[in-house]
Amino acid sequence: MGVLASNRVAFVFPGQGSQCVGMGKSLAESYPEAADIFARADAALGHSISKLCFEGPEKALSMTVHTQPALYTVSVAAFEVAKAKGVWPCFVAGHSVGEYAALYAADVFSFEDGLKLVATRAQVMNAAAQAHPGAMAAVIGMDEDRVKALVEAAGAAGIIAAANFNSPGQTVVSGEIAAIEKAGELAKEMGAKRFIKLNVSGAFHSPLMSDAAKELRKVIAEVHMEDPSIAMVANYTGGFVPTAVEIKTNLARQITGSVLWTESIRRMAVEGAEVFVELGPGTVLAGLIKKITSDAEAYSVGDKESMESLLD
Repeated sequence: MGVLASNRVAFVFPGQGSQCVGMGKSLAESYPEAADIFARADAALGHSISKLCFEGPEKALSMTVHTQPALYTVSVAAFEVAKAKGVWPCFVAGHSVGEYAALYAADVFSFEDGLKLVATRAQVMNAAAQAHPGAMAAVIGMDEDRVKALVEAAGAAGIIAAANFNSPGQTVVSGEIAAIEKAGELAKEMGAKRFIKLNVSGAFHSPLMSDAAKELRKVIAEVHMEDPSIAMVANYTGGFVPTAVEIKTNLARQITGSVLWTESIRRMAVEGAEVFVELGPGTVLAGLIKKITSDAEAYSVGDKESMESLLD
């Protein structure tokens, strides 16, 4: 399929919702690079995140405080295998917590520092969700302008924001429960095909995460970061971030800000990305990318079989 020969490859890394029991196991069993990442994660965290990834239970793996470090670890493990096999990107990006794996891939920080940030992020987001209960819902079949109008109208009932612009016609809204319910009532009459409440523990990427952003900012300030060695697109801006200073600012803002995924993929495609490789569990991002830019190839690589297919 010419992936290895292409110099216009983008690596993308999935966010929360892509986790599944068994993720990363075949990579760790088949490739020493992946096994090393899992061992380092277990040592850094002081508990076996690898066992949770490989064996579950699902309920524990789906808890925010575990999900985010687990996704980061699996995504980095997949990246290290791809790198060792000679697959190298010109661009990187990640969806929500996936952005941390993208930053690691771009040599912005060490694996352990990235894991520290992700673990802290998960803890402070979980605490904010408990202190300020909220909900999230997917709005299907509305363009971005109409979603923004929906959010403005539903804002009369409480705090609400457009959290994720995932693809044309798919946006996630996030906020106080009353405001999400109001958005559900208004969505159909404003043109939405479907309004689907998501099974999440809080109102992520909304102002209800302000406390989490404040706490994370303190830890971000302590972590040494380098300018990215690969062109990296940020969730918060949908554009390239060339310096560590900008990255630190964006990471704190990302928790309360929108994930501009559609804009991020389009930006990489405009700059020449032709092949997108999703590294980590699931196939969510590859599906979204095909909706955003029909000209691009998109592949999901999260286990031994899909890795071998990529390398074939």
